[in-house]
Amino acid sequence: SPPFGLSLFPSLSPASSKAPGISWSSVACPEIDGHDVTIMSITLIISLLGLVGNGIVIWFLGFRMKRNPFTVYVLNLAVADTGFLLCSTAFLVAYWIIDMLVLFAMLCVWMNSTSLHFLTAISTERCVSVLYPIWYRCRRPRHLSAIVSALLWALSCLLCCSMVIFCPVFISESCKASLLYIFVLNVLIFSPAMVLSSLILFVKVRRCSQRRPPGKLYAVILLTVLFFLLFTLPYSVELLLSYLDISEPTWMFHALACASSSINPFIYFLVGSYRKRRFRGSLKLALQRVFEEQRNSGEDRNAPS
Repeated sequence: SPPFGLSLFPSLSPASSKAPGISWSSVACPEIDGHDVTIMSITLIISLLGLVGNGIVIWFLGFRMKRNPFTVYVLNLAVADTGFLLCSTAFLVAYWIIDMLVLFAMLCVWMNSTSLHFLTAISTERCVSVLYPIWYRCRRPRHLSAIVSALLWALSCLLCCSMVIFCPVFISESCKASLLYIFVLNVLIFSPAMVLSSLILFVKVRRCSQRRPPGKLYAVILLTVLFFLLFTLPYSVELLLSYLDISEPTWMFHALACASSSINPFIYFLVGSYRKRRFRGSLKLALQRVFEEQRNSGEDRNAPS
């Protein structure tokens, strides 16, 4: 069997390895065609741009702005997206070093799952704040965001540790079981929960938009979830299908997953700077409009004391 990660990422199984008498240790480097080189180059550019954007978000939310329940989640989401983009960049740079691909493949799966977990937490909590505003304003634990973030990171680390333990070199039955747990958790539990909470939030916003326009945070959450469903969810499904030997993965879905992790900072800026059909204001001001607007929003003014 090929090393773990070579079956989860495309074009990593060299054609020469199929010849009899040739082992994986004797393979110099994998073969790729011009189409894959083009997609890999675009993926690398997208990842570098995403690293810059997420780095700016981490700087402003972590050191320049006052935190609230949602900025804690967004800050952790930016950290997870940065980790995924770093792993993807390192994966592309170290593509020709077969021994390093095992590590970077596992890290990519880990960070991609972590991004999904935090995006689910953001959409779920915003949905709860809309459905139960009195409880959210009066009864919500003060450090709930920090506690949930710590639990999500612990869950992701536990899943990553299972891959490191059972998938160090070769794909075994224990390795397949650990991968299956990750795919089931992401595709069948976290993704449906995120979609359901986003649909409820969308319906609620549509009903309330007749009385007052929805806030920018609503638009940010819905757009982020939408791009995740379009770009990252197919990537997770493709990994599951490749695990089941149903289909072969391609570089295109990996590029879309990198685009999904890179686009969030641009969503924050575009939504926060859009006023009166124009884009205006600095990046800091745009982030403040998105994540600090709930202090002065209509829902807070109408909430009972």
